[in-house]
Amino acid sequence: MPQLFHTIGLIGKHETSTHADTLARLSSFLLERGHRVLLDSSTAAKPIDQALETATLDELGKQCDLVIVIGGDGTLLHTARALADHDVPLLGINLGRLGFLVDISPDDMLATVARIFSGEYEEEHRFLLRVDIDGHHSSALNDVVIHKWNIARMIEFETYVDGSFVGAQRSDGLIISTPTGSTAYALSGGGPLLHPDLDAILLVPICPHTLSNRPIVISGNSIVEIRVSGNTELEHVKVTCDGQALLPLDAESVFIRKHDRPVRLIHPEGHDHFNILRAKLGWGGHHAK
Repeated sequence: MPQLFHTIGLIGKHETSTHADTLARLSSFLLERGHRVLLDSSTAAKPIDQALETATLDELGKQCDLVIVIGGDGTLLHTARALADHDVPLLGINLGRLGFLVDISPDDMLATVARIFSGEYEEEHRFLLRVDIDGHHSSALNDVVIHKWNIARMIEFETYVDGSFVGAQRSDGLIISTPTGSTAYALSGGGPLLHPDLDAILLVPICPHTLSNRPIVISGNSIVEIRVSGNTELEHVKVTCDGQALLPLDAESVFIRKHDRPVRLIHPEGHDHFNILRAKLGWGGHHAK
């Protein structure tokens, strides 16, 4: 029997009339079907057509059977981090640009959601990273980036994997990426594309001074430690999660490991990762015969 999605959470933006219209159409559709609909309180800060029950992100994670994200990949990344400690599946409606994670078109939204609610869907688990700095922690679905800050010179640091010294480098920083993030910043840094099913972590140097510093793929169960070294001052280094959450570095060591819980992503039936890569990255299709 397919999972019953009774209480639905909605998270979105109000950047354009398209966002507001999509949110209004979807909420009306869900209410007509008899679902309980909870609107993220920050989304509700701007008016929509009908009054909906509102809740905080934490309450959405506790009460909802499914959370639908209306926006782009960035909105879903934020949601995944906010709900990292809850076991609630996420579904994405794409109103952004690339849409690697939010893969439902607003034009096909209502029909696709109806099919998903009837059981025609696939569930995918993707792991997050957890970053710990002197007792403080955050999470990331794409990547954790250690990078220079407010200086026009490289920073120095050492990398350790499971306590073993990997190497020291002078560079603009280091990208520690999940397979999900391999299509994001890590890709622009020369890293390989990793299939989402791989249990692996990717380390990609940013503009290293020594050209022999290359991307490394390690086990997904590894613990990565970055130690600031040399003449680099901590105030000139920052840690960023998913390009959104900026953390100050108040200790010499940063620890990154797999988060305890994965993100549950809901896709329409027939979801194909390679089809998405071809479409989003402009790869060629079959050769004409």
